[in-house]
Amino acid sequence: MKITGVEIRPGNIIEYEGGIWKVTKIQHTQPGKGGAYMQVEAKNLIDGRKLNNRFRSADTVEKVRLDTKDFQYLYAEGDDLVFMDKDTYEQITIGKDVVGEAHEFLQDGMDVVLELWEERPISVELPEHIEATIVEADAVVKGQTASSSYKPAILDNGVRVMVPPHITSGTRIVVHVYDREYVRRAD
Repeated sequence: MKITGVEIRPGNIIEYEGGIWKVTKIQHTQPGKGGAYMQVEAKNLIDGRKLNNRFRSADTVEKVRLDTKDFQYLYAEGDDLVFMDKDTYEQITIGKDVVGEAHEFLQDGMDVVLELWEERPISVELPEHIEATIVEADAVVKGQTASSSYKPAILDNGVRVMVPPHITSGTRIVVHVYDREYVRRAD
């Protein structure tokens, strides 16, 4: 679907100069002389390059719709991750770089959503929250108030998070995957 340069919005996926880009920021500018334009910042979903470009109202770009499909995470193999299509049971191998830093939160059997462009995986979306066990937590320092102080802890997947002082080793907690923040104690 073609859209004009001033119709571009953050979150849009556009095809531009042979690449596929996710728009991260826009700024509409209307100078005193000349026509209005949209200053667009975008990230290439294939190789991670950044784009900072002006689009005038006369410019058109192709707005792309990505296909989404449910997959299940199976295992890691070096720098690759293996997923299984939940409908066809077909396996697909994807590099850790496609998932980004969130790959540390992948758990065996976890359900994820893959975004595909022309049958090629572009991104992997994990659940927003996961449960994990604290394997190591610093001791509470006497005199710290519980309302404002958090202490470092290490999860069973090796990720460091800040937790409230009452959380100890062996406690199961809920963690926000993309912010890497403690949410609550697991039920």
